[in-house]
This record gives sequence, structure tokens and C-alpha cells, in this order.
Amino acid sequence: MAVSIRTDGEAAGLASLSARSATGASWDQPILLRLVSIALFAGIWEVAGRIPVSFAFPTFSDTIVAFFGLLADGSLATAYLSTLQPLVLGVVLSAFLGVGLGTICGLWRTGEWLVIPVFIVLQAAPVAAFIPMVTFVYGIGMTAKTLAVMILALPVIVLNTYKAVRNVNESLLVMCRSFMGTRWQTVAKIILPDASPVIFAGLRLGVAAGFVGVVLAELLITPTGIGDLITFHRSRADYAEMYATIASIIALSTLTLVFLQWVEVRVFRPESRGA
Repeated sequence: MAVSIRTDGEAAGLASLSARSATGASWDQPILLRLVSIALFAGIWEVAGRIPVSFAFPTFSDTIVAFFGLLADGSLATAYLSTLQPLVLGVVLSAFLGVGLGTICGLWRTGEWLVIPVFIVLQAAPVAAFIPMVTFVYGIGMTAKTLAVMILALPVIVLNTYKAVRNVNESLLVMCRSFMGTRWQTVAKIILPDASPVIFAGLRLGVAAGFVGVVLAELLITPTGIGDLITFHRSRADYAEMYATIASIIALSTLTLVFLQWVEVRVFRPESRGA
């Protein structure tokens, strides 16, 4: 009987432990935690707007209403049609050029000494200082805005790719040589796959920098697209609409980065799906 009682107690304890573990696991879900984080941020924003911390700081609810108003009248969609053209073009060109140049510099020592210092300087330099020069040379059209995006996005992608290729696992290279792998096989089947996580991290950072670049270009070169919408509502003191526009570009940038991470895991690194 004593054994039976002890066994029942152990079973009850295990059941309680498993219940607590299940509850803890449900609260450890990343999606739930992210939703809680967003709700907390929105709550703090609402409180700060109602205090208010500034007459130019609207509440979260007013910003949401303004956002749907911008969607309804079509001004937000029209602005994004103008903004996305130089953004997409600049990011795509930066991705192809950045990965290519970074790989060459990682494999070729002379290329490293010739190219990498230039991109280190570009990454460290204040980008706003380049905008007037780009405008003077290329005017206020699509070319100038695309270059502004590339000036921000390209250095990040090049430097990340270069570091990833240069720091490939040496044991993998030795294994490839021991199996008489050619130079092309070493690059295509060993170096690039092993470097892909850092390369994709660089691409995500490059896309984020591209969003910054296109907004800077539209604010400093010529008021068009999202930059024009921000400037217009600021000049009219429509602060809810201004914040809604800013929040929309931040949300789009975040969703784009999440999508790129999903593509990386699902397509290029399926072994990381359960991580």
C-alpha cells in the first residue's frame, strides 16, 4: 500500500510538473512574446500621447486612424509606388554587386587590399554628406535616389560577404582538397554554403540600410514618395498622419526583413527549420 501511495504521489508530481512545463512552453512561444511586446509598445505610446509628452506627439489610436485614412484616400499607395522603384532597384543591384565583390575580395588577397578599404570608408562616412554631391552630378531623378540607396546598402553587403568567405571553416576546405575538389567546386559547394548565414545577415542589413537610404533621398534630394508625404503632413501640423507614414515605412522594412529570414531558412538552409 505504501508503494502504491508513493507511486500515486510521484505520478501526481510528474503531472503537475508536465502541466507547468506545458504552460511555460506556451509562454515561451516567440510569436506570443512578440505580440506581447507589440501590445506593450502600443500601450506606452498611447499613454505618452495622452499625457502628452509633446503637442506634436499623437496617441497610438489617433495614428492608427490616420493610417487607415491615408490608405482610404490612396495617398499612401501613391507614395509607395514612387518610393519602391529606387528602393527595389538599388537593393537588387547592391545584392548582386555586394555578394560578388565580397566573394572576390574574400578569395583574392589583392582584391581585398584594393576594394575593401573603399567600402570601410563608405560605411563609416556620414551618408547625408554624399547626397548633395550625388544630386549635383546626377540631378534629382531616379538615378540619384538609386545611388543613395546603394551608398548605404552596398558597403554592408560587401563587408559581410567578405568576412563570411574569409572565415570559412578550414576543416571543410581541407576535406575538399583531400577529395581532389577543383577550385570551382570548393567555392560553389564548400565556401558559399558555409558562408551563407553571414551573407544573408549582410543582405538583411543591406535591405534595412536601403530603406534608410531611400527615405533620406526623398527628404534631401526631392520631395517625392514617402519623404514627400512626411514633409507635407509635417508642414500642415498633421502629426498623426506624419507618424502614421513613418510607422508604415518601419513596418514595411520589418516585414521585408522577416520575409528574407523566412526565405533563408525555408529555401537555402532547410536544416535550420527546427531551430
